[in-house]
Amino acid sequence: MEQITLYDKVFSKYISSQEITKAVKNVAEQINNDIKNEDLPVFLSILNGAFMFTSDLMKYITSDCLLSFIKLSSYDGLSSKGEIKELIGLNFDLTGKTVIILEDIVDTGITMEHLVGAILKYKPKQLKIATMLFKPDAYVKDIKLDYTGIIVPNEFIVGYGLDYNGLGRNYSEIYKLVKLQ
Repeated sequence: MEQITLYDKVFSKYISSQEITKAVKNVAEQINNDIKNEDLPVFLSILNGAFMFTSDLMKYITSDCLLSFIKLSSYDGLSSKGEIKELIGLNFDLTGKTVIILEDIVDTGITMEHLVGAILKYKPKQLKIATMLFKPDAYVKDIKLDYTGIIVPNEFIVGYGLDYNGLGRNYSEIYKLVKLQ
């Protein structure tokens, strides 16, 4: 489909499934090179958005590894305090392990900064970050991203795990918001 409509917004095709697959394979190849001598690295996939990236990436990881899907909790009642209180779903001991965070998109880096701080409390051997998409024009933090699939401009995008108010995650391609005049 060249365009999709989600609620009141129109999105046009931006990144094809073929481009996505190529980027995922490239990230997997880099990770495989880095973890070939590691003892059971732990992949932490951030829900909800990274589920598709994680599923596709794992098909190309050639080492034995552990995988956990985690959610971040930063809410106190009905409002967010901007600080991660809990990593929901973490079911492995990360002490002394190589940990690789799998994220769908990094834009400002604020969430990633909080997440890295929370994970470092578990004393991993090393911590690496893999993101399918990266918006350098929006990035305001200094955290190193070790693996990046595709660099995108600072535009609103959906599909391949990314959503607009809950819709659009299921598309195999990525769509960008059409600017209405």
